[in-house]
Amino acid sequence: MPQVLIAGLGVTGEACARALPKLGYEVLVYEERDDLKHRQLANELNTLGIRVCFEIPEQIPPLVITSPGWKPDHPMLRAAQVRGSKVMGEIEFSFIHDQQQSAAGKNRERIWIGVTGTNGKTSTVGMVESIFKAAGKKVMACGNVGTPVIEVLTSGEFIEYLVVELSSFQLHWTTSLRLTAAALLNIDDDHLDWHGNFENYLQAKLKIFDGAEHILINGDDPRLHSAIESLIKTRELSTYTLQVPQYGELGLVEDLLVDRAFTGAQNIATELAQLSDINPPAPHNVSNALAAAGLARALGIEPNAISEGLRTFTPGHHRIETVLQKDGILWVNDSKATNPHATNAAFAAFDSIIWIAGGLAKGADIEKLVKRRHQQVRAAILIGTDRVLIEEALLRHSPETPIILIDEESGLESGERSKQLMREVVLAASRIAKDGDTVLLAPACASMDQFQSYAERGELFTEAVKELVGDE
Repeated sequence: MPQVLIAGLGVTGEACARALPKLGYEVLVYEERDDLKHRQLANELNTLGIRVCFEIPEQIPPLVITSPGWKPDHPMLRAAQVRGSKVMGEIEFSFIHDQQQSAAGKNRERIWIGVTGTNGKTSTVGMVESIFKAAGKKVMACGNVGTPVIEVLTSGEFIEYLVVELSSFQLHWTTSLRLTAAALLNIDDDHLDWHGNFENYLQAKLKIFDGAEHILINGDDPRLHSAIESLIKTRELSTYTLQVPQYGELGLVEDLLVDRAFTGAQNIATELAQLSDINPPAPHNVSNALAAAGLARALGIEPNAISEGLRTFTPGHHRIETVLQKDGILWVNDSKATNPHATNAAFAAFDSIIWIAGGLAKGADIEKLVKRRHQQVRAAILIGTDRVLIEEALLRHSPETPIILIDEESGLESGERSKQLMREVVLAASRIAKDGDTVLLAPACASMDQFQSYAERGELFTEAVKELVGDE
């Protein structure tokens, strides 16, 4: 029986630990967080014959599947490589397994569609899934969006189309991945603490195109122009734009989404959908819709399914989500804006903003965002580890802007600290907001210093707004 070590017991690690015994593997799990939650999970897995250890084992199996968030220089991964073990990610393992099953005639060949980018991945993947469902296809959104691919492959149900959200972490560990269609939505500073610099981050993202049959890339993103110029020398690719499309592009003609990339002739343009089919029709989301439409067209999906799929798609929570409108003040939850690029997209939708921001900046450049958007910030409420970066940028570019710093209250359990922190944030915002303002939670930072996730951050904000403002 082949042996495998699962490095990390997060969502992906747990899914691998449960799935791989079905594939004939003897599974050992290493988890570095030795706490009550993971001890309980370890006990549960032990009853299934899966051993969990909280110290790096002396004997490391020849194959290690790593948590996507672990850096390559993690002590566990270094130890594995020193001892000659092969380290890969769950995406790489899943793709190899799927290809082997297909080659052996054990299942039909699946179509793998991949989406990456600094922002918009989850929405675009959801749109693609909705479009393919409208076309009557067996499809599932998976990967970084929530459901690990290995879970889909071992579910017992054959899903023909996998729409895979791919993070830079996941792509870093891929060497065999060959997608039928792949899209790169945008690129900006993010996860630089993990990758070391922007160029490494970009190169990880560009790995999505290795061996891809159809390449789709955002032609409006200035930081992708050099990548497009490099790719086009050796590969065929299509682009999309918020402008009127040229041949080889998807784009907008007045209020219509139009395809001039997959029509088969230079003088033909195909109407795919209307702007009114997209919710919300903000520029960044229209761009996502064009990417989703392009991926669908690359695989032969008809325009009527594209318009229906976009029309029936419901965006996820914490993405420029209106929580409340009262006394002329709009309260908006965009907790998913975990980097400056995403926050910039949120700012494009509003004018006078009470900005709630801060957390873990992950090495991203806050300066450019503040320089570009400071005139819209009527006041800032800052939290988290790297709030000083935002405070200093505001003081440089807009010294007259009021800044309120909110600290966690000591002496409380972590869950209560997070809840109380967000209550203080909302109370501070309610005292200074006035008619015409938007109170915008768009932190430009990750959440893990003070919250379990961006979702918890958004949920606590929503709860506090409804309780403290909605019931006034």
